[in-house]
Amino acid sequence: MVLEMKVPSPGESITEVEIAEWLVEDGDYVEKDQAIAEVDSDKATLELPAEESGIITLKAEVGDAVAVGEVVCLIDTSAEKPEGASAGSKKKEEPKKEEPKKETPKKEEAKKETYASGTPSPAAKKILDEKGIEPSSVSGSGKDGRITKDDAVKAVPSMGTPTGGNRGESRSKLSMLRRKVAERLVAAKNETAMLTTFNEVDMSAIFELRSQYKEEFKNKHGVSLGFMSFFTKAVIRALEMYPAVNSMIDGKEMITYEFCDISIAVSGPKGLMVPVIRNAENLTFRGIESEVKRLAIRAREGEITVDEMTGGTFTITNGGVFGSMLSTPIINPPQSGILGMHNIVERAIVRDGAIAIAPVMYVALSYDHRIIDGKESVGFLVAVKEALESPEELLMDGNVKKALEL
Repeated sequence: MVLEMKVPSPGESITEVEIAEWLVEDGDYVEKDQAIAEVDSDKATLELPAEESGIITLKAEVGDAVAVGEVVCLIDTSAEKPEGASAGSKKKEEPKKEEPKKETPKKEEAKKETYASGTPSPAAKKILDEKGIEPSSVSGSGKDGRITKDDAVKAVPSMGTPTGGNRGESRSKLSMLRRKVAERLVAAKNETAMLTTFNEVDMSAIFELRSQYKEEFKNKHGVSLGFMSFFTKAVIRALEMYPAVNSMIDGKEMITYEFCDISIAVSGPKGLMVPVIRNAENLTFRGIESEVKRLAIRAREGEITVDEMTGGTFTITNGGVFGSMLSTPIINPPQSGILGMHNIVERAIVRDGAIAIAPVMYVALSYDHRIIDGKESVGFLVAVKEALESPEELLMDGNVKKALEL
C-alpha cells in the first residue's frame, strides 16, 4: 500500500509552508513518527513526522512552497526494512571508477590557454587600455569567461583604489519565516503611528537583591534569578496602571485586555522568535523565570510551536545581551507597545546631591500613538523605572523572602 503524506495545517490562518530541509533521501526506509523534513511557515519552523513506516518517495524539492493538504511524499508501507539498514540512512555513493586520462593535443591546449577566463579579445583589450581598466576587474561574458568587446564597452572605471581583494558575493533565498517577519516589520512601520520614549534605570537595587539571593534561589528552584522576572513584574504593574498600553486596535474598535500575555523576544536558529508567557500576572518570580527558560530552550532547539508564539498583549525585547546601548524597538503587531532593554553600564549619576557610580540601563518604549497618548506612554515607562529602582517595595510587597519563595 502506498500512503500519500499531505502537509498538515500548522495553525489557524496558515495556508502554505516551505520545505526548508529534507532529513531523509529519496528511497530511504523511514520509521513511523520519524522526522523526515523541516518546514517553514510564516510563524515558525516545524518538523514533519512520517505517518507510517516504509520506503519514501519525495514529491517536493527544498525551497518549494507547498499548500496545506498537498502531497509532499509517498510512503510504500508494504516495503520491508532492508536488512542492516538504519532508518533514514543516506545511501553511500559508489566510488567512481577512474577513467583513463585522455591526452590533449597541443593545439587544443594552446586554444584553452588563449580563451582562459578573464582574457580579453584584442578589440576588448584596446578599449580597456584606453579606459585605463585592468582586465582582472572585468567579468567576461564570452565563452569560458572571455572578455568581449561589448564587456569592455560597458566596463566603468572604478572610482576607488584597486586593492586586489576579494569582491565576491553570494545569494540565498529568504525562508518563509524571515520573509513574513520582514513583511510584519514593514507593516508595523507603515500602518501604526509609532513613537518611542526613553528613560534610564539605576539597577543598583536589583543588583543587590540578585547578589544576596541568587544562589539560594537557584538551589531551591533550579533556575537562575535573572533580570527578566523583575522586568516582567514591573511591566505587569505598569500595564495595570495604564491599561491603554495593554490594548490594540481592531478596525474601529479598541480592545483592552484584562490579562497580561507577555511576549519575549528570543534569538533562535531560524531567526527571531517571540514566544508568549500566558497570564504572567498570576506568576511568581520563580514561575516567570521557569517559563522564560522553558520557552527559550524550545525556541533555540527549534521545538517551539505556532500556538506558543500566537497572541501576546505586550512584548519585551532585550538587545542588551548583544551589547546594544540604546535602540528603538519596532512594535510587534497587532500589539500597541514594546519595551526594549539594553546593556547595563556603570555610569556617573547624581544620588542625594552627590556624584555616584551606578549600573545604569537605558530603556525604550515604542508605542502606537493612535491609541496611546504621550502622557500614558511616559507614565508607563516611569512606572517601570520606579518599580525597577524600588523592587522590594513595589514588586515584593516589602517581603523579599516570601516573594522569592525562599
